Amino acid sequence: MADIFFNNLFLIIAALIMAIYLFLGIISMFQLIEYKRANRYADFSAILSSPLAPGITVIAPAYNESKTIVDNIKALFTIQYNNYEIILVNDGSTDDTLDKIIREFDLVEAEYIAYAALPTQPVRGIYKSRNHAYSYLTVVDKQNGGKADALNAGINVSHFPYFVAIDVDSILVPDALQKLVKPFLSHTDNKTIATGGVIRIANSCKIENGQVVQVNVPNEYIARFQAIEYLRAFLMGRMAWSKLNGLLIVSGALGMFDKDIVVQCGGYNVNTVGEDMELVVRMRRFLYEQKVKHRVEYIPDPLCWTEVPTSISALSRQRNRWTRGNMDTLLMHRKLFFNPKYGKMGLLGYPFWFFFEWMAPLLEAFGYLLLVYLIAVGMINWPIFIFMLVFVYLFSVSFSFYAVLFDEFTFHRYHRFEHLRKLFVIPFIEPLIYHPLNVFFAIKGNISFFKGDKGWGQQTRKGFNSKQ
Repeated sequence: MADIFFNNLFLIIAALIMAIYLFLGIISMFQLIEYKRANRYADFSAILSSPLAPGITVIAPAYNESKTIVDNIKALFTIQYNNYEIILVNDGSTDDTLDKIIREFDLVEAEYIAYAALPTQPVRGIYKSRNHAYSYLTVVDKQNGGKADALNAGINVSHFPYFVAIDVDSILVPDALQKLVKPFLSHTDNKTIATGGVIRIANSCKIENGQVVQVNVPNEYIARFQAIEYLRAFLMGRMAWSKLNGLLIVSGALGMFDKDIVVQCGGYNVNTVGEDMELVVRMRRFLYEQKVKHRVEYIPDPLCWTEVPTSISALSRQRNRWTRGNMDTLLMHRKLFFNPKYGKMGLLGYPFWFFFEWMAPLLEAFGYLLLVYLIAVGMINWPIFIFMLVFVYLFSVSFSFYAVLFDEFTFHRYHRFEHLRKLFVIPFIEPLIYHPLNVFFAIKGNISFFKGDKGWGQQTRKGFNSKQ
């Protein structure tokens, strides 16, 4: 009887998980088709000349980025928008990051006015360029306080009603601001408070003058696994939650926010490594409590390119931090759990993140241990078990294929057959290698969280190679 019970339990859980992901995938498909249809003839460049186009501040924190900081800033100058400023926040770098910026852009210390009063580590100086070509660049030099603290310092000196938070080494497509700001300009009953865009992987791509000029599949298998993972997460996940109005996160690599709401909510939380997710949840919770209808929108266009870890150790540190950030946010805002007061975010979004982003790796690890025990005591019905195992594996492979094919049919970023051949190999081996690794990293993240680890973890990047 026990073997029948456990087999039925595994079957029910597997069927439920697959049904939920299939449901999200279908919603994403229709949402993506609708987006492409609605914007097929959209002239985003019209926003450039519109008198209604609001000013936007781009805030980029930097810490010990001496090797690439000049190229990173020059890449931001390729943005196509008529009313924006760039605020580079030097967060207490211990190398010559600031010196390089001062020399390259002819900066001098300037007086400044703080337009918000978010608490931050002390600001040591504000710099502006004597070269008119760089008049919209402001550099904030401050004592080290972490990424969240640096973003708060940037918000304090920003002039405009909307800001974009990015990683300094992210590569924005030239029209990224035009597409990110469009939902804020739409007149609907729901106030748009934040927008995010699809993040793509720049590893092995050819980079020239701060732009991706040739898209390539990453050479390293670790990065290829993440390429598939990002497609599923953004196109098959966040698109669906945006449609359901249950989205809890905008990626820290690229997100646009309503500055007034952010300031009212107290800015970024400096006591968590998941500051991007925590801010979105806090903003939404605040507006629900104020009974203000609102939305967080996701743009399916690839608007940002970033470098991902290419070693097991770097990936482990990143996923450890992501796990701790998720747990921090979920525990801080546990009041949302199945709470109808917070709409779809409380009834759908929060429970999904709780069960699938936090609990799922723990339950899966427990399932592995239970499986070993059941095999040891001879309580496994092998025909049923093998059937379920094959069925789950094929579903995983099919879902990844679905994400790749749908991306190709809509945005067609990989132009060579060789690219698709490399990508189509990954779904077959990912469930056997990469997924178990992520489960292991999530377990380590849980252990680190309960041990009180608050560190960011060193992230070593290779940097973009224009010769690739």
